[in-house]
Amino acid sequence: MLKHKVAHWATAGLLAAVAVAYLAPRWFAASPPALDAGAKPVPGGNDAKAAKDAGKAAAPGGPTPVEVVEVRPSAVQEELQAVGSLRSNESVLLRPEVAGRIAQIGFRDGEAVRRGQLIIALDAGVNEAEVAQARAEHELAQSNLKRTEDLARKNFVSSSAQEQAASAVQVSAAKLKLAEARLAKMKIVAPFDGVVGIRNVSVGDYVKDGTDLVNIEDVGTLKVDFRLPERSFSRIRPGQPVEVTADALPDERFRGALEAINPRIDAAGRSLEVRAKLANLERKLRPGMFVRVRVIVGSRADALLVPEEAIVPLGEDFYVFRIENGAAKRIKVKTGVRRDGKVEIVEGLAAGDQVVTAGMRLVRDGQPVRVLQSGVGSRQSAAGRAPSDAGAKKAQP
Repeated sequence: MLKHKVAHWATAGLLAAVAVAYLAPRWFAASPPALDAGAKPVPGGNDAKAAKDAGKAAAPGGPTPVEVVEVRPSAVQEELQAVGSLRSNESVLLRPEVAGRIAQIGFRDGEAVRRGQLIIALDAGVNEAEVAQARAEHELAQSNLKRTEDLARKNFVSSSAQEQAASAVQVSAAKLKLAEARLAKMKIVAPFDGVVGIRNVSVGDYVKDGTDLVNIEDVGTLKVDFRLPERSFSRIRPGQPVEVTADALPDERFRGALEAINPRIDAAGRSLEVRAKLANLERKLRPGMFVRVRVIVGSRADALLVPEEAIVPLGEDFYVFRIENGAAKRIKVKTGVRRDGKVEIVEGLAAGDQVVTAGMRLVRDGQPVRVLQSGVGSRQSAAGRAPSDAGAKKAQP
């Protein structure tokens, strides 16, 4: 009985194995291909070609998404750049010519003063007495001369006495002028309109001649001195526009004009000393400030500008990726002026070309790309709109 059951089960197992071996190929052929997460089912799952296409769609390595900008002609200014320091239009440090004790201070620190305004007065008691004495002596000499002339007309005195009286008048007049000049030196006045600094003395201080008292600065107009390479000599001339920016006021620009060029070139540094002037009516700038200077030497209306992020440096050369037939073509370019995040392309591109500005996962020339629409419009408008003061220094490799 037991042997009969074992034989029965062995026969059933053998039949089941044969059935699985026969039906398994048909089951796998009929099942749909496996899809990645999020992939859409492919119609016609029983079709081998549809399964192959679905696998390609899910595979990585498709076109690289990029953002582009269209190259358009823009106005650009050619310029020379340098750094310099601001100077007052007029600047003086007041010092007394004679020693004395300070009797009066006629200003407040940091206030504006007018030309001829009293700044500091020294004690002039002795000098005033000398002037009074010299004036009295001069008046007495004039009286003696008049009396001598009357007596000479009556032949009571000789001509030599008359000459001595006239000489005495001249001597007394000279002494009076000398005393008045010494008295005038006891008062120190502003030589020009300006702003006084911070004084170092007080009323009652005894100062010697040459002691620093206070500085006066004319800051309504400022000078900026800077240096340019000697090769720039032929490109600059007085009257050219100048733009100045200061690190202390990063969002503001101040305009002036080139005023003077030193005819002598510094042989040590091979540089040329240049001076410009600019108005400072609002007094935002101060003498001594470090500033950056741009000298506008020319302009062009057909310059091709691209954003800096479109430039790909490679060694000493520069490249951009231009869109051609759905692929990114690497183009060698020659750069020109650089200004406000944009670089001029002198050689390699033409108006209307599209260059890649974002999505720089481009590793080979001719790589397929897919242009994104987001951000393209703003970038194109930025490229097409030339800045009002476009112009920059030459891009350095």
